[in-house]
Amino acid sequence: MYGIILYGMNKISVTSDNIFPIIKKFLYSNQEIFLRELVSNAIDAVIKLKTLIKLENLYDIIDDFKVKIIIDQINKTLHILDNGIGMTKEEVDKYINQIAFSGAEEFIKKYKNISTTDSSNIIGHFGLGFYSSFMVSKKVMILTQSYKKNEPSIFWSCEGDPNFIMKEIEKRDRGTEIILYLNDNDEESKEFLEYDRILKLLQKYCKFMPITISLSSKSKEDKEIVINNINPDWKRNPLQLNDKNYLDFYHELYPNQLEDPLFWVHLNIDHPFHLTGILYFPKIGKKIDVQKDKIHLYQNQVYITDNLEGIVPDFLSLLRGVIDSTDIPLNVSRSHLQYDTSVKNISKYITRKVADKLDLMFRKNRENFQKKWHNFKIIVEYGMISTQNFFDKAIKFFIFSTIDNSYFTLDECREKIKETQKNKEGKIVFLYSSDQEKQYSFIKEAIDRCYEVLIFDSPLSVHLIQKLELSYTDICFVRVDSDHIDKLINLKKKEEFHSVLSEQEKQDLKNLIQHYIMKQFQFSIQLEDLSKKDYPFLIIIPEFLRRIQEMNSTMGKDIVEKDKYYQLIVNTNHIFMKKILKETSEEKRKRMIQEALNLTLLSKDLLHGKNLTDFISKRLENLIQE
Repeated sequence: MYGIILYGMNKISVTSDNIFPIIKKFLYSNQEIFLRELVSNAIDAVIKLKTLIKLENLYDIIDDFKVKIIIDQINKTLHILDNGIGMTKEEVDKYINQIAFSGAEEFIKKYKNISTTDSSNIIGHFGLGFYSSFMVSKKVMILTQSYKKNEPSIFWSCEGDPNFIMKEIEKRDRGTEIILYLNDNDEESKEFLEYDRILKLLQKYCKFMPITISLSSKSKEDKEIVINNINPDWKRNPLQLNDKNYLDFYHELYPNQLEDPLFWVHLNIDHPFHLTGILYFPKIGKKIDVQKDKIHLYQNQVYITDNLEGIVPDFLSLLRGVIDSTDIPLNVSRSHLQYDTSVKNISKYITRKVADKLDLMFRKNRENFQKKWHNFKIIVEYGMISTQNFFDKAIKFFIFSTIDNSYFTLDECREKIKETQKNKEGKIVFLYSSDQEKQYSFIKEAIDRCYEVLIFDSPLSVHLIQKLELSYTDICFVRVDSDHIDKLINLKKKEEFHSVLSEQEKQDLKNLIQHYIMKQFQFSIQLEDLSKKDYPFLIIIPEFLRRIQEMNSTMGKDIVEKDKYYQLIVNTNHIFMKKILKETSEEKRKRMIQEALNLTLLSKDLLHGKNLTDFISKRLENLIQE
């Protein structure tokens, strides 16, 4: 039985009696947060006692410090127990009875008439951590005994209104027990009596808290288990960890991930801010995973959120891992985080550490770096496009791959081609392909002229190219199929081709072709004096038009009338053109143009290898000889 010393029926000290409806209203959208808050309070109580043992030489206190969560389905209660510092009557009065004594009035003024869905930004910043228990409970009881032996044990009870009961009770063991009587008429609250549900929440929020946490149930079927790893790897000295440690910890964080990460970055800084963590580079390839929930934010090993928008640059959201910092404010809106000095400094630090890690890997073992490159390249591209500080560092280790699997940095590639690949404006031309099969014939023309062709096959390629051209005005990037190769590269000793057709013949030819194709396509037609060895027709999208098309596509804009982007290059020097002009049968002339165009479309649209190129050449020869 409880003791008889009764302090009476009292009212909790707040400036408004409607504090409970406000709490329930604004925290309702994330009910489960109550468990994190109550367990965090219990952890704090234990840590405070362990600190006092050292400061006050309380070495007579010898204990196996832990926090227990017990489910009682019969009585429909949830118990959170700790053997920490406990509370005196005065402390219960100060920390429990005076809700948010330092900020209740501010809270009420700020949130009384507005709504929010981000409950994690409220709890813990207005002294409301304990009172989050009323989101799921019809009644909450506290049994507490201070570490001070001469203090009495205290009982406290409240049914979710400003009235409470507080009294002395018979002595109990040191620490605090919170008992939640869950709401019977609320289905969402009743789920917190389910062992598996509580286990899942503890593994989410408390998996790495620094004091041992156990879960048990009064049901015989449920065994007591330890929830947490009290010394996670991100809190350890990197010099004490090996590759296996990091890989094991990765799979502890992400038990459903079968593949190992490529590498990782260990974060550890104490000044001018405190931050620890480990970021892992997963195998991504060409796919951008837009789910920004892979990095978990902790504060003192307490899980806070997996939404780091506004805290770290977007490109880092493609990574996985943990960041732990007490210097990231959680009681401000996401839009204000970008202006917070600590957050900006933390973001810059993480960006620099990631860039330094990649740079070190590149310089230390370039061959190994190149082997892994295509599995994480898109992360680097995203960072270079979106974050200038990262771009400035990454340009030293960003490598361009060629169609023959060679690798060059920007400076290396520029040095290699600066004398042989220039356009008529004098800019160094970086030729590239986005699909070696489909662009085979164009690549072949470039290789036959001993040009270097790069591979740009990422969904971010067009944006990166724009960024590079803005940063380096002496270079330009053009895809090999954006024009005839001799138009893309301006050779000083290039062979001059003179048209075998008169101006009138050219105009007649253009009119004929336009007449036969415009019913099917909206191609613009351009006559060029090319080599007799080249195809009669060439279908291209000029570089600047294709970039507009690709950028619209990546931004989700629908592309209408795609044909208008294409140009049909007509080789006036091909023997086929003379034959068309001389042909008197309109039906045959139409068929010749149509078949030649179909063969050109075949070379543009289908998987294009050497065998197909040979087939097209032979079919054109047959057309000419008919």
